[in-house]
Amino acid sequence: MKEASDRLKTVLHRIEQACASAGRQTGEVSLLAVSKWHPAARVRLFHSLGVRSFGENQLQEALGKQQELTDLDIEWHFIGTIQSNKTRAIAENFQWVQSVDRQKILRRLAAQRPIQSKPLNICLQVNIDLEPQKGGVAPGEVLRLAELARDLDNIRLRGLMAIPRLTSNVEEQRQSFRKVRSLFEMLKNEGYDIDTLSMGMSADLEPAIAEGSTMVRIGTDLFGARES
Repeated sequence: MKEASDRLKTVLHRIEQACASAGRQTGEVSLLAVSKWHPAARVRLFHSLGVRSFGENQLQEALGKQQELTDLDIEWHFIGTIQSNKTRAIAENFQWVQSVDRQKILRRLAAQRPIQSKPLNICLQVNIDLEPQKGGVAPGEVLRLAELARDLDNIRLRGLMAIPRLTSNVEEQRQSFRKVRSLFEMLKNEGYDIDTLSMGMSADLEPAIAEGSTMVRIGTDLFGARES
């Protein structure tokens, strides 16, 4: 318990300090705890410490945890690559999907969202540095995908998500995050009612917050190394 509490305090302090350095309020940035590869017991522990939003990228692993944690008020985010044959289970069991990058997936999620559920919150994943090994829509295709999202029922477009290229150069990190923010602002200028800019992880949350992130996705710095 103490180790988890200390890890959470450290991450929250980093967010607070990054917001202060950027002239922003701490409440402008939310924490998504990335719980992939960690057991349901660890999710329950961090929930007891006040964390409410958890991100998973492996569907079957996530569904197993959800079954164990039905008694908790968890907001589940799917953040992994989406296969067409997995969209129904994702649409039925998550509140957010942050990794939408093509029209087919968007249409299937909208069609398969249970009508009795609230609209599915969607972030479009942007391959901001055009890395061939990564998922994400090309920057030039963001507006077209957003237009489709606006026209579909049962989903709500909330914003953009990105995983920039790996670099230890802070200015290069900021340049990538800045490009994502520019796309986000372009959509807002086009009249889209969006509020979420999901960018920044354990290694780069500070430059992400400096460039406008509203949600950071933290895994290792919260949960530690993967348990065997």
